[in-house]
Amino acid sequence: MKKNVIYVLGGLISGVIITLAVIFMSAQSVFFNEQETNRDFETSVEVFKETAKEKGWSIPTVHDMQKTMAKFGNDVHKAEVFELCHPEHAYEILSRDAERIVMSMMPCRVAIYEKSDGKTYVTTMNTGLMGNMMKGVVPEVMKAASRESEEIIEVVVK
Repeated sequence: MKKNVIYVLGGLISGVIITLAVIFMSAQSVFFNEQETNRDFETSVEVFKETAKEKGWSIPTVHDMQKTMAKFGNDVHKAEVFELCHPEHAYEILSRDAERIVMSMMPCRVAIYEKSDGKTYVTTMNTGLMGNMMKGVVPEVMKAASRESEEIIEVVVK
């Protein structure tokens, strides 16, 4: 009987460790979506900006990471991070005290960058998944924002 308990506990502990290892190793691909574009960097950026505007989103800030890194003497491939905001979605969160806690995830961010293979990529955080872990109106708002962001990205990667 004692041996069986030890085997069961050993199996349970091993299962937990393996599960945690799998989660840790796959977290990046679960929480972030990366897609290769069929366009060059500059065209991808222009299509992204135009499509976002057409769909009612604004881009209040663009972080040019290549220029920022150059200021510190570092040379990196082209990379820009866009802060993407939809006023209606933002209002749903900012107008409620309980939901304001998620402000650090606002505005939504989209990155467009080149890799050493010369190809251009677009990445976003999986805000739909992140929103599902929240309460109040946040899941609904983040699901809608995620869906709309994906629609914009689809146009860019075509």
